[in-house]
Amino acid sequence: MAKTNRGRFFEDYRLGEVIRHAVPRTVSGGERALYHALYPARHALYSSDEFARSVGLVADKKGAPLDDLAAFHIVFGKTVPDISLNAVANLGYAEGRWHLPVYAGDTLRAESEVIGLKQNSNGKTGVVWVRTRGLNQHDDCVLEYVRWVMVRKGNPEAEAPETHVPELQPVLTADDLALPAGLDFSTYDFELAGEPHRWGDYAIGEQIDHVDGVTVEEAEHMLATRLWQNTAKVHFDSTARPDGTRLIYGGHVISMARALSFNGLANAQMIVGLNGGAHANPCLSGTTIRAWSEVLDKAETAAPGVGAIRLRLVATSGGAPFQLKGEDGKYLPEVLLDLDYWALMPL
Repeated sequence: MAKTNRGRFFEDYRLGEVIRHAVPRTVSGGERALYHALYPARHALYSSDEFARSVGLVADKKGAPLDDLAAFHIVFGKTVPDISLNAVANLGYAEGRWHLPVYAGDTLRAESEVIGLKQNSNGKTGVVWVRTRGLNQHDDCVLEYVRWVMVRKGNPEAEAPETHVPELQPVLTADDLALPAGLDFSTYDFELAGEPHRWGDYAIGEQIDHVDGVTVEEAEHMLATRLWQNTAKVHFDSTARPDGTRLIYGGHVISMARALSFNGLANAQMIVGLNGGAHANPCLSGTTIRAWSEVLDKAETAAPGVGAIRLRLVATSGGAPFQLKGEDGKYLPEVLLDLDYWALMPL
């Protein structure tokens, strides 16, 4: 009897199946420090316990919460051995919600429900849609999201699973967003946060060039891949791709672009919703990542002094900012990431 795990192939999934992922992980301040070492992350709420306390976000004297994307990476990494170990590509995201902050000492685990399956016309691969939930030690859902992945078939002759393409909400409304209990930006310190720009200073349609760039190195990507326990072969095994290259984990690009967006969006403090996302082109070691953003929508919230802002975050490997797709409607080759998300910002 085989004791090793080759990962699931497309024909191994069944619609409605719920997969409980191994292995639960207790987080500490170490994850926060490593996240800030890997990315130029400077948002004040996650950098300073005292700043987090000043806006009502220190739970039981545990200090500032873990960065939203660090929590996402931990939960995502739990799913890889069961969902994307044999993936060709991670295709997209939808309906992402951050329900609760994650603090040092919390233990996270993940479970995914298969909500869609569709074999590709080549008969060699198929697309799997899953809704993943990250749960803490109290079984509270801290975050959830839908993603879809192209997965190889282990046996091209195997019968395809039942076809079902799920209907997904194209955009979350502000009412769909969960606001952390106690969050209060009414006495927000703009000087310590790094920029004076508040919610009212941004206009729908405004575009922001974040100016800075960071060159991705092989060493930091390998550290990140291991830190998030992402076991997808294309990220760490140079023999997994015909050209011998290792793909940079898409989440690494997301976090790098989010960190770069600090220059111009320093007060977009918390990510609370993920409307959609696409890894438009592969990223390899040696690529210099740059980023720009577009304001897509704005809404007030019930929390004191807190507004919600919907942003498109685009990561590129070069070219002029604010260029996304060509005349054929396809992403330009320099576009690495197109992410649509909601963040919270002081009014």
